[in-house]
Order: sequence, then structure tokens, then C-alpha cells
Amino acid sequence: MVNQVEPCLTQQLFDYLQKERFVLLSTVDFETGGPNVSALSWVLAKNKQTIVFAVDNRSRIIQNIKHNNKVVINVIVEESSYSISGYVTIQEEKISGIPLPLALIKLNIKEVRDVMFYGSKITIQPEYGKTYDLEAASRLDHQVMNAMQKA
Repeated sequence: MVNQVEPCLTQQLFDYLQKERFVLLSTVDFETGGPNVSALSWVLAKNKQTIVFAVDNRSRIIQNIKHNNKVVINVIVEESSYSISGYVTIQEEKISGIPLPLALIKLNIKEVRDVMFYGSKITIQPEYGKTYDLEAASRLDHQVMNAMQKA
């Protein structure tokens, strides 16, 4: 069976990416030229062709995308795994009004591919928990998601 390929987010993926989620971001490492994978949670679908996400502006992700702006975001939802690929631009080097030095990145989607291997499904959705002050984490998450919604 051939995996499904779309030119933009499906409604299901768009809806899923309307709040903070666990996703994996793959970039091309600027030093080695090899793959680099990072976990993110501050991600938001602006429309079916665009995703924005926030990362520490001192992270290797920033250096990587300045050298090669091709990326892939992996999302696990509704019993499958999706590869969302495209080109990114740095929209803001530092998002104003956020206490951390976060950059706002915009992904222009070129392809969405169902990459789940044949004859299988995801049976448990990935979850994560905050390991620092929950009140501070909630406040920061709210600030970042609001900034991304306004971008």
C-alpha cells in the first residue's frame, strides 16, 4: 500500500496543531551535513500551508536553518505518523514580550506524507510532562502560543 501524500495539512492535522503538541523537527546539521532531530512543543498551524514554531534563538536549530532551510516536522496523531516537509524562514529573531530569547520560525509546507509503515497503527499517543515549576510553565506556554497566534 502506498502512503498518502498531500500538498498541505489535512483538516485533521490542522485541527491537531491548534495547541501545544509534541513534535519532532528534523534539520540538516550545519557542521556535519547529516540529520539533526529536535523535540518541540511550541508549534501552531496558522493555515493549511503554514506552521509556525518557537525555539530558543541560541539553539543549534537556528544555525542549521540559516545554512539550509529545508526541514521536516514529524507529527503522531490519530493512529499514524506524518512527515510535514518544506522550507522555513526566521520570522522574528526574538519574540517580543516573552521572557526567554525565543525565535519565531515559519514553515511553508510543500508536502505532507503519511509515513506509517504498512499494516500498523499508533496505539498510544505520545505524552510529556513539564519538569519545572508548573505555574511558570503554564504562564510561559500561554505567552508563547499567544505570540504565535498573533504572528
